[in-house]
Amino acid sequence: MHTDMSILSLVGGASFMVQLVLFSLLLISVISWTMIFQKWIVIKKAREEANLFERRFWSGADLVDLYKALAQRKGSQGMASIFESGFREYAKLHKQPGIDSDAVLEGAQRAMRVTMNREVDRIEAGLPFLATVGSTSPYVGLFGTVWGIMNSFRALGQVEQATMAMVAPGIAEALIATAMGLFAAIPAVIAYNRFSYSVERIEAQYDAFMEEFSNLLNRQVRS
Repeated sequence: MHTDMSILSLVGGASFMVQLVLFSLLLISVISWTMIFQKWIVIKKAREEANLFERRFWSGADLVDLYKALAQRKGSQGMASIFESGFREYAKLHKQPGIDSDAVLEGAQRAMRVTMNREVDRIEAGLPFLATVGSTSPYVGLFGTVWGIMNSFRALGQVEQATMAMVAPGIAEALIATAMGLFAAIPAVIAYNRFSYSVERIEAQYDAFMEEFSNLLNRQVRS
């Protein structure tokens, strides 16, 4: 007797619980891949915008003109948003009579720090989901495997003589759940590690710019 051992046939003949596990892992994998592509675009754009703004900032452009151009454009993100918030706070405090120069500089730094944290949160949004997928998907697949094997052995207990043809389909359909769990987990883990490193580099770039801009403001406020 020939038994159809194709993937579709095994999935179609699996128990409801195994099918539920497989469907859940497939859905998680689709969401994960969607998020991976979206996050890749966001991080790539953030890196390009940071490099572009740094070149513009250090090209000798007047800071007031640069701030006005960003304020008129609205919707600035990344390093441009950090500069805009810092210069806005600096200009506001600098106009106040009798305020200490250190207070002006601290206010600008505080505004930039808040904006930087918000920008980093925006860039890394969704990374915890990828980490969760990477850490839990193998266990979800393993649960489906254990359940499928358990059902196979229960079925074997109801017959007098067990054969390989009776055991193989049940074991195979159970192992598909493990494979599906790994299929969902491996890309998520790789993407999470890659994106986390990229976000750390962007954050370091933001932080370095804040230090350089703070030194520039410090020279201006004390001149």
